Amino acid sequence: MSGIQDRHMVIKAVLMACWQRPHREPLVLHSDRGTQFTSGDYQRFLADHHILSSMSAVGHCADNAAAEGFFGMIKRERIHRQRYLTLADARADVFDYIERFHNPRMQRRIDVRDQAFTALTQLSAKTG
Repeated sequence: MSGIQDRHMVIKAVLMACWQRPHREPLVLHSDRGTQFTSGDYQRFLADHHILSSMSAVGHCADNAAAEGFFGMIKRERIHRQRYLTLADARADVFDYIERFHNPRMQRRIDVRDQAFTALTQLSAKTG
């Protein structure tokens, strides 16, 4: 969390996400075309960490719908229901929400979809 969203804050956030990844395969990170994401420092950081930068075309704001949905949900479910005395309190509460509530909820949704897909791909009768 920071008062301003500059390239340094964004690089620090992506680095924290990199530390959380169990695997080190290359990945794609999508963002909008803000100056913090188009900066040379940020692009070099991504390349150094085997992260492919993806950006939507100008005027295609729907590409960020998932992120906007998440931020709307966290504000609705947590932030607007709390009164934080310090930035550290806010940071700890948002971390708690993401790690102990949001991420497990998303994992459960993925697991249910995986089970449904597996059921659809199973043979309905033995062939021989």
